[in-house]
Amino acid sequence: MTKTLKRGYVPSDDKEFCDNAVKTLCKAGEELYYLINRGYSIKGASVFIGNHYLLSERQRLALVRAVSPQKSIIHRKKKELSVAEIEGKTVHIDGFNTIITLEVAFSDSLLFKCMDGTIRDLAALRGTYRLIDKTDISIIHIGEILEKSKVSEAVFYLDAPVSNSGRLKMRITELLSEFDFKVQAKVIDDVDSVLATLDNVVTSDAIILDNCISWINLARKIIEENGCHKYVDLSLGSNL
Repeated sequence: MTKTLKRGYVPSDDKEFCDNAVKTLCKAGEELYYLINRGYSIKGASVFIGNHYLLSERQRLALVRAVSPQKSIIHRKKKELSVAEIEGKTVHIDGFNTIITLEVAFSDSLLFKCMDGTIRDLAALRGTYRLIDKTDISIIHIGEILEKSKVSEAVFYLDAPVSNSGRLKMRITELLSEFDFKVQAKVIDDVDSVLATLDNVVTSDAIILDNCISWINLARKIIEENGCHKYVDLSLGSNL
């Protein structure tokens, strides 16, 4: 039996990501963007700027996930495919990354729009995961958009070291068995390394986006089409 839970919810987020706080975060983000485009490491620059603006740990993490160097943003956007371009193709899905983001969205917890156009969350996995009441709806929404896009096959990749990866694999195959495309769910040791070599990848993981052949911004598409969440905009006016 799945547990009712708000994935990614932290009570302090109401204060740390309110309108005034977001204005400060955007200003800090602009300065972080300036520094990393001039060769500073994002780790060192984020510590410096975070200390200057007295940012909390979650605010700093949000900035690091939202802000990317200009060359990385351009590189990622060149490889992005629309859902209209995946008809008849096999898509490769970063399972935990995509499902957890959607669970956060359907929990009405904190999400933010990043400079590369992705939607990311702050729900820390850290090797532990359990299915919740938002898991099924997240999987079903993935199935619905893939069926609408007429993909031939969807392959989900789940990290073997993460708890309950086997249970999530079973749930994915059960829920998507009736959809009009083939479904596989694989539990493997190094998901990031595998996805980094493939095309038609569904993820918001920056390292995978930098290295994969092509990718689809599927989680954002699902979130925006279903109107299930209003995210915090940390894209710094990038219009991506």
